[in-house]
Amino acid sequence: MRKLTYYVASTIDGFIATEEGSVDFFPVGGDHGPAITAQYPETLPTKVREARGITKRNASFDTVLMGRKTHDFGVRTGTSSPYAHLRQFVVSTTLPESPDPAVEIIARDPLGKVRELKREPGLGIWLCGGGELAQELLPEIDQIFLKLYPIVLGRGRSLFGAGPRLPEAARYRVITSRVFEDGVAFIKYSKVR
Repeated sequence: MRKLTYYVASTIDGFIATEEGSVDFFPVGGDHGPAITAQYPETLPTKVREARGITKRNASFDTVLMGRKTHDFGVRTGTSSPYAHLRQFVVSTTLPESPDPAVEIIARDPLGKVRELKREPGLGIWLCGGGELAQELLPEIDQIFLKLYPIVLGRGRSLFGAGPRLPEAARYRVITSRVFEDGVAFIKYSKVR
């Protein structure tokens, strides 16, 4: 069965964006970027892949899920299909129709849709963001791949929205970790079953 992986960047105080949705505070450069990109090239937007000449086949993911705010970020930067090299889904109850033929809208029951996608053949499913959607999908998140930046933001959009509401704690274990010279830690977690 395919796995749902929440692959995301976060500050050490647990924020993935400012309250307005900006991610400009995450530094570009350093030694972490090329190393992680080499392992997960499919997590770069299609325009970035093309600009960098990346033609490597998808190795880990063939499907991406994102919330409307995450997708809107791509729209603001000029693309309604940010990950054209992946099968794209946007979870939204307010979008009346898909902004692009390559993007499918999930208007209701995202947990049910994730369970359906997991039963299909293929590579992994990448939960791109945001935090509110991660909170809703937490029961189905099998792995968390966290790029942890040595930044304290103070406030913003949380890694898991307002906080998970679960009958019991969701437990994960570290499967690998690496701290880069630029201070970014890349930690891979797997759900404890």
